[in-house]
Amino acid sequence: MSTLAATGSTATVAAAAGPGPDRPTIRYTEYGIPHIIASDWEGLGTGYGYAAAKDNICTLADTYLMVNAQRSRHLGPDGRASPGQNQNTTTNLNSDLYFQRIKDDRVVERLLDKPAPDGPEPEVREAIRGYVQGYNRYLAETGVNGITDPACRGADWVRPITEMDVYRHAHAEIIMGSADALLDGQVNAAPPGASAAAVPSAPPSARQASSPAKSDAKSDAKSAAKSAAKSAARTAARTAERIREAMAVSREQGMGSNALAVGSQGVSGGTSMLLANPHFPWQGKNRMWQSQLTIPGKVNVSGASLLGFPAVNIGYNENVAWSHTVATVAPFGLFDVQVDPLNPTTYLVDGAWERMTSQRVAVDVLKPDGSLTQVARTLWSTRYGPVTTSMQGVPLPWVVSAHAVRDVNMHNLRALNSWFRLDQAEDVHDVVDILETTQGVPFFNTVASDRKGNALYADIQAVPNVTDEHARSCLTLTGQLLFNQSPRLPNVPPISILDGKRSACDWPDDPNAVAPGLLDPHKQPRLIRSDFVGNANDSAWLANPAQPLAFPRVMGDTAAPRSLRTQELILTAQNRINGTDGLPGKGFTPQTMGKLLFADNSRAADLALNATVTMCRNVPFGLVLVDGNLVNVSEACPVLAAWTSHDYTTDSRGSWLFANYWSFLSNGQGVEKLPWRVPFDPKDPVHTPNSLDTGSSAVRDALARAVLALRTAGISLNAPLSDVQKVSRGGEQIPIHGSLGQLGVLNVITPGQVDGKPDIVFGSSFVQQVRFTAAGPPQALSVLAYSQSADPSSPHHADQTKLFSAGGWVTERFTEEQIAASPELRIKVLN
Repeated sequence: MSTLAATGSTATVAAAAGPGPDRPTIRYTEYGIPHIIASDWEGLGTGYGYAAAKDNICTLADTYLMVNAQRSRHLGPDGRASPGQNQNTTTNLNSDLYFQRIKDDRVVERLLDKPAPDGPEPEVREAIRGYVQGYNRYLAETGVNGITDPACRGADWVRPITEMDVYRHAHAEIIMGSADALLDGQVNAAPPGASAAAVPSAPPSARQASSPAKSDAKSDAKSAAKSAAKSAARTAARTAERIREAMAVSREQGMGSNALAVGSQGVSGGTSMLLANPHFPWQGKNRMWQSQLTIPGKVNVSGASLLGFPAVNIGYNENVAWSHTVATVAPFGLFDVQVDPLNPTTYLVDGAWERMTSQRVAVDVLKPDGSLTQVARTLWSTRYGPVTTSMQGVPLPWVVSAHAVRDVNMHNLRALNSWFRLDQAEDVHDVVDILETTQGVPFFNTVASDRKGNALYADIQAVPNVTDEHARSCLTLTGQLLFNQSPRLPNVPPISILDGKRSACDWPDDPNAVAPGLLDPHKQPRLIRSDFVGNANDSAWLANPAQPLAFPRVMGDTAAPRSLRTQELILTAQNRINGTDGLPGKGFTPQTMGKLLFADNSRAADLALNATVTMCRNVPFGLVLVDGNLVNVSEACPVLAAWTSHDYTTDSRGSWLFANYWSFLSNGQGVEKLPWRVPFDPKDPVHTPNSLDTGSSAVRDALARAVLALRTAGISLNAPLSDVQKVSRGGEQIPIHGSLGQLGVLNVITPGQVDGKPDIVFGSSFVQQVRFTAAGPPQALSVLAYSQSADPSSPHHADQTKLFSAGGWVTERFTEEQIAASPELRIKVLN
């Protein structure tokens, strides 16, 4: 591991003395990291746009194609698109219809017409104006045919961009928390057959008055009503269960993160530290890209951002370091509206019928013969929002009722203001103020540390204003099961389905919130401590177990089982601070923090490996009959017994077998659903449940299925992880350490295939640790796991990937002296 040396002698270290350069200047240091300096925000954006396009123009151009609803026109309707958090979740056609509707509604344009805080702050507008100039300058210099990345060289869809393209992209990122779950359902929603000219029927009360009740039918009516209620309850339970399961799978396969902030009582040789470990896609629009952005006297920030954002989303400045993790808040809610069976595009609100609004949305589509045609659909909306007929692939039939979506972020561009202001924060109290006054952060927690020795956890974001009282009054039966989540599934957010028949059940406006329908930010959880706080995508409850947090149910659960990854994060922090983890001394240093993350320890193995080995050795004759196959598991016993390190480093043997076994055993369920002898105890949430019940046939069968799966795939039970988990870069196979989050491994890695080659789909992306001391500049180590450039011809396409594979780190250069001292310094001045 690289070491850090403190330089400078003052608590706040300026990046450069005097004004910035007359022309935007990019200084490249090791691994192609750009340090961009300018005299104003427009110049800073210009440098960012140029450098980002140089590294990733094909990825960016593809993103602008998507948000402009042009994928079907250029790539055909059936290709796969990724408008949300997960990879390839819908078709080009559905993606285009979704974004075309947003364009037709002028959602982004109307937000841009508003002053801050609803619209962008002046520096945001200036930086994006510059970003467009920088991107277009690079494209003009290179030419479409001169692009070195074969993914878009010569493509007719690579074009100069406008500021609106950048804002559309920003908006798409802000709303992506709802896109995966609801996009397909919205663009495919169609009412059951009805005459468009049908006249709305009278409300139910009027119909009942026109048909006198007969006394001899009362008993039959009561019986029928009781039967209907039971049937409705069964349907609600089935629907809720299917949605929970689908959401759990999506969350397991989608973006996540760990973040750990350590205060003055938890560090050795400093005032505070931060570990940022986002688990983002390794391909596509959600790749992160590293930079340092400096305007002397105004901003000096280093870290990473989602491609195309001329700001730092996760990083540090002279006094504060911060990261984000995906939160357990659903950034949307549904409304169940009763429809008229004779005219299902009308719905009942407060006893009166309202017409849904219809909207014809049309997009151009490339036909197989190369010609263009147009595909149009009629999409429907209610006063609450668009109608959807599915959520996360689970049908929500439009029959007796329909379901409408309200997205808390659809009218949110405030996130841009949030990140630009975070880049200039002074301490963690400033961070809290920024989060509260912008309420722009979408579906993310914020974890931060500052030079003063504070560690902050804050889940302050754009949240639907569904208070506990509002939920009790307005949830439907299905909504109660989803919102209260019984039984619980891992990391699935509370989803509200409210009674749309009552206008009072819409999200109320709170005078303390920044925008209509948002939860009061002061009701949202936050915690500042001097030892540690952290998050691994569970709710805010155990940001620090010594001080459990309470909050409205809409933000997540309390007194409920934590994921194994959350347990691992908490135990890692506690054991290091106490000095009980086997490493020298007490408290975190850059060396120990990096070593503990890349130790790739599995909490699941800590809890269950020994019991599994004992069970394996006691299987009669080593034979298990499972799924019609007689499997000999005896070979697995010594392999697992020898895996005493419980790690997912590249040379570990037995780890891949255990990963497959655990996957079969958990089957997408929460940790508490596994066969444990000691159940979850809310009084000891970090250590329970525990003691695997190896007498359960599920345990034996899962091992047999894992052995069978590896043998069928031709993989040795004793294969090192490096043989099976790797990426293809430039004809070279690079082994990747880490593993699935469900194994309780902090360094999350989700292997798969891309274009038929082994690759990583999700996982550790931009990993950064920052230490503050009482004096001197911040000291940072980082590694961008998939490297800076998606262009296979770039020298920075795989250099940090190899470094990550070896467990190495980049010693970051922050001050002007450090940048100038780089042996690989290259300077580009944008005349």
